[in-house]
Amino acid sequence: MSTSRKTALRPAPLPEVNFSDYGDVRTLHLGTEWVQGSMLLNAPFDIELDYVQRMMAWLLFVPPGSVAKRHAMQLGLGAAALTKFSRKKLRMCTTAIEINPQVVSACRFWFKLPPDDERLNIVIGDAALKIQQAEWAGTVDALQVDLYDQDAAAPVLDSEDFYADCRRLLTEEGCMTVNLFGEDSSYPQSVAKISAAFGADAVWAFRPTREGNTVVLAQRTPSRPARAELLERADAIQTRWGLPAPKWLKVFKPIEA
Repeated sequence: MSTSRKTALRPAPLPEVNFSDYGDVRTLHLGTEWVQGSMLLNAPFDIELDYVQRMMAWLLFVPPGSVAKRHAMQLGLGAAALTKFSRKKLRMCTTAIEINPQVVSACRFWFKLPPDDERLNIVIGDAALKIQQAEWAGTVDALQVDLYDQDAAAPVLDSEDFYADCRRLLTEEGCMTVNLFGEDSSYPQSVAKISAAFGADAVWAFRPTREGNTVVLAQRTPSRPARAELLERADAIQTRWGLPAPKWLKVFKPIEA
């Protein structure tokens, strides 16, 4: 009688992490020419890329004075621009989940990511699994999702179930922002999955950047702030933190508008 034995599948090897400098900008790479994040060498805690700045659009939906009391979470560390900005500039409690330990080490050595402390927690692991942990349910005010592999062809996690798990992380006033980019990705399909998980009336979107990044925002609790309120908050965001929020309002609207 013959017997068979199941063998465990080996996980795909993680890509090599490196960086390059061009002028005053340092960029992170995962074994390819694709830029996975960047940093201004003379301003390491600012956000250099336009689309990454747009990932902060959740600030339009909360009073500026309440920001430091909130919790930010990033799925995918990249060059740690969002993580550093949230902790240093916004003074928020900040959690980042990153599957590749080499990315964390690279950010600490090359991209000025500080060590963990009472306001910073870097978690190494699979975001799809980590966000299902009950300890984080209903605790995240700003969830920023930017999950791409070394080929940057499509989001690594992009299912309705995944977005439903993201929604469960959020507080009642919480928002998720997602970077949608890639040759093989389908923006309408991704938006449909986000809308199914959050409700279409909770979803806003930017126009694509010149590089092809489209940032989509989804609210835990749908709201439609008056234009005057958005303008006031955009001015406050620009004054306090140097983000070009007034320009956002020219290219940002609800998908059902």
